[in-house]
Amino acid sequence: MAKVKVFYDQEGNTLTVWFADPHDEYICEETGDEVVLMKNKSGRVIGFEKLNFSVSKPGKFQVAFETVAA
Repeated sequence: MAKVKVFYDQEGNTLTVWFADPHDEYICEETGDEVVLMKNKSGRVIGFEKLNFSVSKPGKFQVAFETVAA
């Protein structure tokens, strides 16, 4: 089963999501939409960070996932 790690930094106003091991990060690429893509050595996206992200009620921040057929 794949694991997704989600980190919200209220002080830094960032939301970081990892689809794979963060230690595999090799390079980052900013998309220009306040999103940074983290990639491994083969160029596969293994996570992203949304800059200037904030929620009005951090204690109530919830994340939901849904799977879709490939």
